[in-house]
Amino acid sequence: MTTQSLLSKNVGGIDRTLRIVIGALMVIAALIGYSKWLLIGVVPLATGLMSTCPLYSLIGLNTCKKD
Repeated sequence: MTTQSLLSKNVGGIDRTLRIVIGALMVIAALIGYSKWLLIGVVPLATGLMSTCPLYSLIGLNTCKKD
């Protein structure tokens, strides 16, 4: 599996929105002291913003609409 296929868009729609919202809330909670797991929030936030999930690529899952 190449780097290009690992970084191709495979997160779309509701999946992407939920990742961004939940990730942002987790990061904010960690920054104001409600949680100690900042990195846990960064992962869904980053994958949502980039619209790509390496784990999805490895297991062959794609939530983007086909063109």
